[in-house]
Amino acid sequence: MMQNVHLAPETDEDDLYSGYNDYNPTYDTEELENDTAFQQAVRTSHGRRPPITAKIPSTAITRPIATGYGSKISLTSSMGRPMTGTIQDGVTRPMTAVRAAGFTKAALRGSTFDPLGQSRGPAPPLEAKNEDSPEEKIRQLEKEVNELVEESCIANSCGDLKLALEKAKDAGRKERVLVRQREQVTTPENINLDLTYSVLFNLASQYSANEMYTEALNTYQVIVKNKMFSNAGRLKVNMGNIYLKQGNYSKAIKFYRMALDQIPSVHKEMRIKIMQNIGVTFIKTGQYSDAINSFEHIMSMVPNLKAGFNLILSYFAVGDREKMKKAFQKLIAVPLEIDEDDKYISPSDDPHTNLVIEAIKNDHLRQMERERKAMAEKYIMTAAKLIAPVIETSFAVGYDWCVEVVKASQYVELANDLEINKAITYLRQKDYNQAVQTLKMFEKKDSRVKSAAATNLSFLYYLKNEIAQASHYADLAVNADRYNPSALTNKGNTVFANGDYEKAAEFYKEALRNDSSCTEALYNIGLTYKQLNRLDEALDCFLKLHAILRNSAQVLYQIANVYELMEDPNQAIEWLMQVISVVPTDFRALSKLGELYDSEGDKSQAFQYYYESYRYFPSNIEVIEWLGAYYIDTQFCEKAIQYFERASLIQPTQVKWQLMVASCFRRSGNYQKALDTYKDIHRKFPENVECLRFLVRLCTDIGLKEVQEYATKLKRLEKMKEIREQRIKSGRDGSGGSRTKREGSAGSDSGQNCSASSKGERLSAKLRALPGTNEPYESSSNKEIDASYVDPLGPQIERPKTAAKKRIDEDDFADEELGDDLLPE
Repeated sequence: MMQNVHLAPETDEDDLYSGYNDYNPTYDTEELENDTAFQQAVRTSHGRRPPITAKIPSTAITRPIATGYGSKISLTSSMGRPMTGTIQDGVTRPMTAVRAAGFTKAALRGSTFDPLGQSRGPAPPLEAKNEDSPEEKIRQLEKEVNELVEESCIANSCGDLKLALEKAKDAGRKERVLVRQREQVTTPENINLDLTYSVLFNLASQYSANEMYTEALNTYQVIVKNKMFSNAGRLKVNMGNIYLKQGNYSKAIKFYRMALDQIPSVHKEMRIKIMQNIGVTFIKTGQYSDAINSFEHIMSMVPNLKAGFNLILSYFAVGDREKMKKAFQKLIAVPLEIDEDDKYISPSDDPHTNLVIEAIKNDHLRQMERERKAMAEKYIMTAAKLIAPVIETSFAVGYDWCVEVVKASQYVELANDLEINKAITYLRQKDYNQAVQTLKMFEKKDSRVKSAAATNLSFLYYLKNEIAQASHYADLAVNADRYNPSALTNKGNTVFANGDYEKAAEFYKEALRNDSSCTEALYNIGLTYKQLNRLDEALDCFLKLHAILRNSAQVLYQIANVYELMEDPNQAIEWLMQVISVVPTDFRALSKLGELYDSEGDKSQAFQYYYESYRYFPSNIEVIEWLGAYYIDTQFCEKAIQYFERASLIQPTQVKWQLMVASCFRRSGNYQKALDTYKDIHRKFPENVECLRFLVRLCTDIGLKEVQEYATKLKRLEKMKEIREQRIKSGRDGSGGSRTKREGSAGSDSGQNCSASSKGERLSAKLRALPGTNEPYESSSNKEIDASYVDPLGPQIERPKTAAKKRIDEDDFADEELGDDLLPE
């Protein structure tokens, strides 16, 4: 048993715990700066080499480690190859076969660490481009062509179409030079087709914008026929649009269909638009059945407002009532795809949320939504007004059907507008009672509709001169909506009609504070100030209105009238000339100009404008009277005859015109014609003393036997006249007190009747001035001749304007836009 036990010898060659206190120089960090191998490893990738492994585990243990203090022994890999970083034959083997960035092959030991190569100094300058090279010239020319195309598009967007066309032509010329140069340098396959396409397309567009349709079509043909251009077939839509503008509808349809065939089905929206163009073209050609097929297909695929409205028009043209109803229902059902108004109402008091809502309340997206909604309402209202009179036996039943359909749709608020439009239709048919009854139905509706209906009722009663009713409904409109400028304007009108001008001005001012664009209120304030004799303020109002309504004849006349009242005839004439430039056929404005020139002593200019007024309206008795007196004054009695004859036709019961005709014959020496005229006057007016006096004188001069008969009649009439005057005189003496009282009351009313009395005085002065009364052979001056002016646009110019936007005559309510005018803004 003990034979297998080996005892340790007493003296062993190696101590079991020897070497533990030996110092390994590898871990000496103090002398690393002097360690050449370590510094070499730091400066190279030697220190980042992968760990050395061996296939035999014991090999790695027995290899000595080379340090700066030990001998350097060549290391070899397991394959027998020198290890990376070892020194063999005096040459250090590189770390890798690929040299790292920032290191050179001939790097010396001890060089500084510079991986970015900053010690080598700045980089050498770039080589200068050779601008004379063909490639560089081609690049510069291509850049110029692109710039010209961009400038052409910008000029077109700014409205300068001629400049846009010039730029497009320059781009086309330079692009052709570019193509030739590129063909000389490179192969034809390297030509920039996109640039050529863009140049030609822009040129064709500019030709079309400048209405040079032939050149545009030729340019489009060049693009379409070139097979190298992809998707050029869709440009046939543009060609079809040009043919449509030219009125060549058959070719337009042909090109639309060719474009439709070349557009793939995935481009659904583009195909729908082309089909809509085809349908519109069919409507223009009168092929309503084909148009109906196109629009029906669109409404079945992608319904939209324009296609629905055009479909209703097509059915209206063919007179299909049932299809009109179905098409109207389809139009109502078209989705708007816009957000509800509740989205823009803040649900809480969160300041951040309120700021966001305020920011999006009027942004571009919200404006687009409003425009889309307004367009939808316009199409629906127009379609309802179009089909309502024809889809049922009467227009009232048709309107009721449209109202019911609208109430059941998303456009509920349009139902009230349709009801108001129904009342306007009654007005066009001059059925005022039905119109009033229809509007009175809105008295119990919500405030907005109630205010609109009451405003319209006030307007109607004002036109009918029923001021009390007009005032009542104006009060209702104001109470329902205090910020309705039309209601305030109508209320001011009723107060104006009652003579309370100061209060009327307050209502007009309030209307302007609510809506500064209410031109009716501004016009009426000017009239009010004129009535109050505050001419400077009136002139200021009318000048402001003239800045808004540049070509309004009413405003121009009022400015001229104010200058006339301010005794500035030169300015009045200047503004009346502007009235004539706007309405050159207005006879009243022309006669007023003649009156002003006559007052200035310019008879020739006065005659010119009076004569122009007579040409346009030969029934103005004052103009006729002035022209007749002018010819007598200038010793052309023969020409005056025709004017007085026309006056006698206009007023056959007035003997003075026939006496003037006879007097003109006598002054011109045609005594026989004068005698016949006086005899005719005597037969019609046997008690006219002046006619008998002229008959006696003429018969005496000619030597006729009838002179005694006329003399007897004259004496009898003169005696009867004296007896009548004596009776009147005795009656006046007996009632002197009452006469004095009547004179006092007449004096108190003189301010109201001043225009009528002055007009009568002018007329008497004219008759005294003209020959044919007491002195038939002598001409007298016509300084008293005058013509009172009536406004150029009808009798309402001195009345305040109503809430309607356009002026409407009481005898004609058939204005196409009456409904829109009556509605408040």
